[in-house]
Amino acid sequence: MAKKKMGLEDLGGFVFSTNDDFTPDHDSEEQEQTLPPSKQHLEAHYSSKGRAGKTVTVIAGFVGTDEDLTVLGKQLKKKCGVGGSVKDGEILIQGDVRDKIMTFLKEKGYNVKRVGG
Repeated sequence: MAKKKMGLEDLGGFVFSTNDDFTPDHDSEEQEQTLPPSKQHLEAHYSSKGRAGKTVTVIAGFVGTDEDLTVLGKQLKKKCGVGGSVKDGEILIQGDVRDKIMTFLKEKGYNVKRVGG
């Protein structure tokens, strides 16, 4: 079996330059804008998978920046009086507090759908 020779396309778009003044054209990443609450469609469900049997309420579907998601997560934790975290674009709140969270989010103007039992 012959080994395939690597070409420039196999480097994944890297550009090597000895020019000190070189700046790539696509340096700035586009920042995702946070949609207003009335255009957000969130899902509230609870899960105990992979958490040693402990349930958490998961809020998914938020479209916006990580900072805004973290702020919303802090508000929800404070409202419910429990702990939680923000991971992979989802808000995890300890315990099954879907009803309290859904009421709070609807008061804020979010569209929230209950998912699962």
